[in-house]
Amino acid sequence: MAFQTYSLFVLSVILISFGHVESRLNLLQLQNDIDKLKADFNSSHSDVADGGPIFTEKLSRWTESNEKKIILSQIISMYLKMLENTDKSKAHVRNITEELYTLRESLSEGSKKIEDLKDLTKLQLSDLKIQRKAVNELFNVLQKLGDTSSSHKRKRRQFQRLCKC
Repeated sequence: MAFQTYSLFVLSVILISFGHVESRLNLLQLQNDIDKLKADFNSSHSDVADGGPIFTEKLSRWTESNEKKIILSQIISMYLKMLENTDKSKAHVRNITEELYTLRESLSEGSKKIEDLKDLTKLQLSDLKIQRKAVNELFNVLQKLGDTSSSHKRKRRQFQRLCKC
């Protein structure tokens, strides 16, 4: 229950932050709906603070816009899963769920990237065929890593030239 109640706070932060980007979100209505959902879950219960934040701490580690889309798509999916078992006859639950589905659609690329990460964790690295394929791809992977790191070095050098620090 602590997961559900504390995560309602994060849900409101996500919906409100998207509201600045997504003009079609009615922030006042969403805030009202979230307040009703908080009451449904009794989120003022003292155990909500136990163990610290669930999502907001993780969000702070993802700094770039594209990165945030990846983690937000996963968090939104978790909210949708959490709300699956709530009373859909309540208008505020339906409204929040609809907005979350809309947001998830706008983050579909992030969802695909999450699936890629999940697929990687499922690889059977003890399988000889997988090992052979991985070894065949090793040079290309290292090459991509080199491209990425040289791009970062180039950006840093450009910044240092521009900066009069």
